[in-house]
Amino acid sequence: MTQKNEGRLLIKNVLVTTFNKDPVLPLLKELKSLSVNFYSTGGTLEFMQKHNIDATSIESVTSYPSIFDGRVKTLHPKIFGAILSKRDEESHFSEAKKYDIPFIDMVIVDLYPFEETLQSGASSQEIIEKIDIGGISLIRAAAKNFNNVLVVPEASHYNICAEILKKQNGYVTLEQRKEFALKAFDVSSHYDTKIYEFFNEGMPESFKASISVANILRYGENPHQKGVFYGNLDDVFHKLQGKPLSYNNLLDIEAALNLINEFSKPTFAIIKHNNACGVGSADNITDAYKKAFSSNPISAFGGILISNYNITEESAYLINNLFFEVIIAPSYDSEAIEKLSSKKNRIILKLKKKHFQKKQYRSVINGVLVQDSDSIMSDSENWEIVTQEKPTSKEVEDLIFANKIVKHTKSNAIVLAKNNHLLGSGTGQTSRIDALKQAIDKAKEFDLDINGAVMASDAFFPFPDSIELANKAGINSVIQPGGSIRDKESIEFCDNNKISMVFTGIRHFKH
Repeated sequence: MTQKNEGRLLIKNVLVTTFNKDPVLPLLKELKSLSVNFYSTGGTLEFMQKHNIDATSIESVTSYPSIFDGRVKTLHPKIFGAILSKRDEESHFSEAKKYDIPFIDMVIVDLYPFEETLQSGASSQEIIEKIDIGGISLIRAAAKNFNNVLVVPEASHYNICAEILKKQNGYVTLEQRKEFALKAFDVSSHYDTKIYEFFNEGMPESFKASISVANILRYGENPHQKGVFYGNLDDVFHKLQGKPLSYNNLLDIEAALNLINEFSKPTFAIIKHNNACGVGSADNITDAYKKAFSSNPISAFGGILISNYNITEESAYLINNLFFEVIIAPSYDSEAIEKLSSKKNRIILKLKKKHFQKKQYRSVINGVLVQDSDSIMSDSENWEIVTQEKPTSKEVEDLIFANKIVKHTKSNAIVLAKNNHLLGSGTGQTSRIDALKQAIDKAKEFDLDINGAVMASDAFFPFPDSIELANKAGINSVIQPGGSIRDKESIEFCDNNKISMVFTGIRHFKH
């Protein structure tokens, strides 16, 4: 029987089957120094032989060849019997001897790269071919029988395992085998979830999600709350400097990315508590920043800054005067980096690619809400001009600008804008008239002239009172979804006061 000593297992027989070969070589060399017996198949066996590591072929154990273009290699009773048998039960020991089944003490697997193939834009057939069957079965079998078998389920665990074996002279403890079994079920559940997501392109019947990268945060929304971020930020950003991102930073960064993706003209935005407190578009990023900062200089303090264009030395000189936590841009002049990095805690992020989530998730009560991301933006060609007065070309430009911002503002939301400049916004109010009052007050607080400005609303106006107040403030044009049973009253007021109003037919609630 396999040697054990107070839960310790001496590794003698090892099954190896990997897709990527090179990463496993150091572990194999460590095992070779411990004089283990190797079993392998196909390309892995050839790789081992190339590196002077002897191994017994799986085919010689099963007396069965690899068939169907390698789709079936390890799926055989002798292989799974070698892994699943209980070494301390006499009946299992007898059956293994009867059917000439070796005891496998260790299984090393690296699965077909399904997720990587999916992300590469490969064809459906290529993706399906990368669904591993034998490998995932080996992982589950070895993990189930952790009392008798050590499983190493992916390349990221090879070095850890090699260090354990070297330190313990080929032995592994029961606790260590159980830890590796946990890793194995993490790998298998993640793998199966990604396959499930691939086949469920719409809204699946059951909720499953798996992200294999965990980042422990200093705390959650508040210091007394624990926080973790599951995801790989390296896919989206290159971090140039700064302290670790916090829970609240990540929420604001998400809001900043979603907003800036709406704009193609040089645009700068400043985000606080998931809302834009400053936005400006201009012919260059310096002027765009000036507009964004002037929207609300007080709220800009400590905000998240984002640009869709290169940060120049000139713009960095102005930005550097502001206290902020994070700045995000697709590129920076070297002089701009030197200027902005003068304060070491500042987080400077270089955006690698546009970020957009197709689905949004939120935990509620004892479940999860899932919805498609709000990816629709009404095109001016599809607007319905519902008033006698038509918006001028300049007003149309501002209406488009304001509507992009209000889409990403907490409901109830109102945005006032002029000359591609956010003048004031009302965010998260319990009534639309209160949101408008807040927007007007903010503009006045910073001496921003709203006479001739436009107004955007995330949802319809239930009463004409907001239109009446906007008129008193000097608003000339309005954009809203429409759809209120009292739309006619708002339209009549506009017609009587020479205000243009357009309906988009698209609501942008954001709770």
